[in-house]
Amino acid sequence: MPLKVLFAAHTDRWAEYEAPLNAAFEEAELKVDLARDHVPEVVDYIVYAPNGDLQDFSPFKSTKAVLSLWAGVESIVGNETLTQPLTRMVDSGLERGMVEWVTGHVLRHHLGIDQDVLGQNGAWRPHVPPLACERPVTILGLGELGKACGLALAQLGFPVIGWSRSEKKIQGINCIFGEENLATALQSASIIVLLLPLTSNTENLMNADRLAQLPKGAVVINPGRGQLVNDDALLQSLDSGHLSHATLDVFRIEPLPSEHPFWAHPKVTVTPHIASETRPTTAAKVIADNITRGEAGEPFLFLVNRKLGY
Repeated sequence: MPLKVLFAAHTDRWAEYEAPLNAAFEEAELKVDLARDHVPEVVDYIVYAPNGDLQDFSPFKSTKAVLSLWAGVESIVGNETLTQPLTRMVDSGLERGMVEWVTGHVLRHHLGIDQDVLGQNGAWRPHVPPLACERPVTILGLGELGKACGLALAQLGFPVIGWSRSEKKIQGINCIFGEENLATALQSASIIVLLLPLTSNTENLMNADRLAQLPKGAVVINPGRGQLVNDDALLQSLDSGHLSHATLDVFRIEPLPSEHPFWAHPKVTVTPHIASETRPTTAAKVIADNITRGEAGEPFLFLVNRKLGY
């Protein structure tokens, strides 16, 4: 009897995921009936994305796990009807996309590329950037994505400090943790990359006081969550000249409204939430792997801790 797997994501995602998921199930030798319209009583697993219609999980009495296609789970983790195990998405395509975006923008600011690209006016303006070893980078958040980005930057020669709420040990990254050491992480950052999950503890973490702790001329890069930064405080810090630039990929409202001051600000770069997109082919293999583990009675990969929120 095939496993009943419900695809519960936005309608336009079905065309992207149907074939890769079925291919991954076949490769894993799983017999699966994948559909968008299974009745709740028969569903074994739910492949989920928060932008779908499913909000009430209480009818899914026999469901063994809800497998999210998104890395972020802040919009679902507090759902009181969700009593089934919940996993988040960690896949190689998503990780590589984040590493490439982060390293690209760190190098862009490190080398002062904007000055050349935007300054093609006939004026010869020589400038010599420091070497990577002279440009400290801080990463807030040492989950799978933060760790991967930190290691990539360290391999390029940047001194990398990684800050997390709990203790981490990663060779090549100077790992510090705890609220008492956050100021140290901020004060050391010529460039700071925000890759924390969104929780009640991290919302507006980068407020006016913490932005002021960054060195004068620092750059803020945020591919994590828009709510990690207080927008007004960020704009004030840029306007005052304390921060030199902010490159932002995530926002409180998406798409970012056309009237938002970020669009026209000369010290802000907006990218349209492209830093880390789940790739159907690689994500499908993670889903198949977790279903295989569930059927074998093994622990699920990337299980969400409901108390921590990630």
